[in-house]
Amino acid sequence: MDDTLLLLASAAGALVIGLAAGWAAQSAAARRKLTREQSFFGLPDGSECVLVTHRDSASAHWSIPRHDALALLGLAAVIENCGAHPEVAPHDTGLQGFGARTEFCVGDPTAHRRLAAHLASLLPGVAVHPGDATGSGRGTFSIGGTAYPVEPGAVEYVLLARLTAGEGDRPVFLAAGQRPVTHRAAVRHLVRNRARLARRHGADGQFCVLLKVVNSQAYGPDVVEVVADVTKAALSPAEPKGHRATA
Repeated sequence: MDDTLLLLASAAGALVIGLAAGWAAQSAAARRKLTREQSFFGLPDGSECVLVTHRDSASAHWSIPRHDALALLGLAAVIENCGAHPEVAPHDTGLQGFGARTEFCVGDPTAHRRLAAHLASLLPGVAVHPGDATGSGRGTFSIGGTAYPVEPGAVEYVLLARLTAGEGDRPVFLAAGQRPVTHRAAVRHLVRNRARLARRHGADGQFCVLLKVVNSQAYGPDVVEVVADVTKAALSPAEPKGHRATA
């Protein structure tokens, strides 16, 4: 009987030790994952970030367009998980320079002032065409000598970038799209693939990826293809001439 009790006590003790070790290992893994995520987004615990978006022109008061609002909601869980504090600001409000705090800049660069400024200063190899007098060609991207025109509802492009510049070390994330649905698609891609992007480009690395949103009139922001990593071309001065991309 005493031997049986001893065996039971030993087994119980081993079980408790195993559970404690497993819990400790899981906790350590979770802390490492959180640390990597905070580093990638530039959001240490207690830090601040700003989300810059469009004003809804259809509203008499400042409000955020639907797709942009949904894109920001997609970032909200990440920001909260990192223990950071967000501020939402309209694109035409005077803001400080970049680098002091993480910034998420979401919108259409032909109408989003701060996003257009970021593209001009941080991604000189990207040109976004305003369109002619009839509006034809508006929003076409030119990158590395290739033009990417929009086909509304069928083929639409968006740039997703993580950039570092300015006096601080906090990154600027850009989701620059040709139509509102593409902004949401880019943010969703960023959130879902953040670990993969961090592994590929480094927790402190810069990147600029061109995404294609396919048949948004049927699928919304759900069907997204990675066209190319255009980091090198986007960070370099623009080439004078381009050719049209094939769909």
